[in-house]
Amino acid sequence: MGKRAENVSIIGGADGPTSIFLIGNKGKRKLKERIRGFFYEKKRQRVKKKITANPHTLEELTDYLKREYGARELSKKSRAYQEQRKSMKEALIVRYRPELLGDLAQIRFPREELSGKGDFSREECKKALEEMWKKCEQRSRRAEEIPEDVFFMDFHIYEIRDSRGGRVQTGIETVWEQMGVSWSGNPKRKRQLNRVSRNIYLYYGVSEEDIKNETERYDLLVTALSSY
Repeated sequence: MGKRAENVSIIGGADGPTSIFLIGNKGKRKLKERIRGFFYEKKRQRVKKKITANPHTLEELTDYLKREYGARELSKKSRAYQEQRKSMKEALIVRYRPELLGDLAQIRFPREELSGKGDFSREECKKALEEMWKKCEQRSRRAEEIPEDVFFMDFHIYEIRDSRGGRVQTGIETVWEQMGVSWSGNPKRKRQLNRVSRNIYLYYGVSEEDIKNETERYDLLVTALSSY
């Protein structure tokens, strides 16, 4: 079948198109990934022990963003809003209404081909990845075409800007009760921007029930605090 693609590795552990691929020494990279994963899991355990119940609603979170940081809501006509809304819609449909996507609801990620476990050539690995990307694009288009009367969203983005060009954006979807935070700007401002992001997640918080049942909201908080 040709030369095996043993020098293609997967990092990041994410599913689907968000995964990252590198060419290099797979053995050394796997060791680094295991070490990184070990310390990350230790950090998650420390974070879990410090979390206490102090939840707020999405409406209260919106007031907090405006009151504490002077956040402004992005126009629904802006490019940033349109792009993030599109991604959010697809993600929510995949999670809550996958039947609307038919055979594209679940896209198989070609892990074996890309990690070199199978007897595949580099060209076959490339073809497998291209096929996956093609299906992802088809799914995005299909999700975008689903009308609001079939799948309704109430999505908002609130943006915090600082004097040095840093931006923190909080996406809030009230129908499906979802929120997420991202930041961009000068890498030298990373610590300050991370602090703002961390404060937002902490304010949204979790309830005793979330902690007890380790709900999605709880996992979101743990993951966010472990990443900063």
